[in-house]
Amino acid sequence: MAGPGSRRPPAPGEDAKPFTPEKTKEIVMSLQQPAVFCNMVGDWPALHWNAKYLSEVLNGKMIQFRLGPKMVDLVPQFETRCSYVKATLEEFLAWSCGQPSCLSGPFSCYEYSKYWAYADYKYITRIFEDKPEVFQDIRWSDFGFPGRSGKESTLWIGSEGANTPCHLDSYGCNLVLQVQGRKRWHLFPPGDTGFLYPTRIPYEESSVFSKVNVANPDLKRFPQFRNTTAHVVTLSPGQVLLVPRHWWHYVESIDPITVSINSWIELDADHEARVEEAITRMLVCAIKSAENPSDGDLWLNPTEVEATSHEVNLQYLNKAVSAYLECQKPSVSEQARPSSTAAEQSTSISCKRKKREVGCEPEGCRLLTHECGFSTSKAEKLQKIPFGPHLIEVLPQPQETSWMGAVAVGSDGRDLLHENEGGHLGKLHCARKQLVTSNDCEMPAHQMDSDGSPRASQTALSTNDLLDCLVNPCVISLVAQLLLERTRV
Repeated sequence: MAGPGSRRPPAPGEDAKPFTPEKTKEIVMSLQQPAVFCNMVGDWPALHWNAKYLSEVLNGKMIQFRLGPKMVDLVPQFETRCSYVKATLEEFLAWSCGQPSCLSGPFSCYEYSKYWAYADYKYITRIFEDKPEVFQDIRWSDFGFPGRSGKESTLWIGSEGANTPCHLDSYGCNLVLQVQGRKRWHLFPPGDTGFLYPTRIPYEESSVFSKVNVANPDLKRFPQFRNTTAHVVTLSPGQVLLVPRHWWHYVESIDPITVSINSWIELDADHEARVEEAITRMLVCAIKSAENPSDGDLWLNPTEVEATSHEVNLQYLNKAVSAYLECQKPSVSEQARPSSTAAEQSTSISCKRKKREVGCEPEGCRLLTHECGFSTSKAEKLQKIPFGPHLIEVLPQPQETSWMGAVAVGSDGRDLLHENEGGHLGKLHCARKQLVTSNDCEMPAHQMDSDGSPRASQTALSTNDLLDCLVNPCVISLVAQLLLERTRV
């Protein structure tokens, strides 16, 4: 039987795509609302990358899983509040099936009916470093990005209930291929930022989190969340979701096993965004590092190796500013260049997270966001978006149902199914608990801050309260503009 990496002669019409690579790229770089591409990846070998196949390919390789309780409380399940185990995919599959062997394995402390597990943000270049041939199973060239493959992609493997807290990505736009199982995406436009109570605690470069648990919003603490406009879609295998720049998203797995592959696409606007992120890093690290470490505030996300020094952060800021100014210079060669090369693209957004790890240092990923042939301002020039069975727009949900239902796109893009499961975002959220649990203790949710830390009192302001104001996206954007104006003088 042929493996996923092998190519067989295509059947008549099998390789026909509804859009050419050039047209697809035009859509990706211009569309300012989420949409689902259908019938674009039918010949990709990566469609065979289900968890069982990946377990065989990885052949006992250990990977890290993030675990959290399936119960829903009022506090987002940030990564700082999760447990972590290292296990093989074979052990993960056995645990998800309830096999007795799990009684003594890495998942032995986590009952499948009560916990979810998530191998998230796994860079394919790292977990398949000894099998580079599999990179070609992923062909983003069909979307107009020649040379982009698994080398610039990330793998996600989760169980039912596995979720990513609501956040926005500071850099690029996002293409997400669903391979196995279904995931439900709750997306909010950039204009909803003020209603989502943005925070940089826990801190990681390139992610702005929301204080609101979208699955169970605390409307007493966050009343403005009522003003959000949710766009909800259930992504099925074979479909590719486009998440435009700065769209907020909360993602949950709704099937027993899910596998997804994504790639962040660099944009011209990332140059200024990196200046903003450098400013944010300086402020957060300076203020939080000055606190008493015995306070037990887990302010640094596990994806960040350590709090960097002021000197390092200042150097990073200067590099970001220099790169921004360099990209603003008019260049005849750049004007003549239709698009970036694969080599240029491979060094930027592929290092979105874990920038401080070996092989992904700031010098490697720092500000190398290159022209992709289309700027976001060209949305106005795209005369007509070809919505239809091959490109499904993700529509806003009615206010009264945005937290209750979802829109499922049929696997071939022909059907739009409106679901209302009678419970808050489906069966995963039918049991609402008011306790926040951890490995060691329990504390009522009303005594916890939105980041999971104990709340001192109802009136006392904390360092995090100050930071939420100082590094609010609107404030940081203004500071970046003032700083860049100063450098131009």
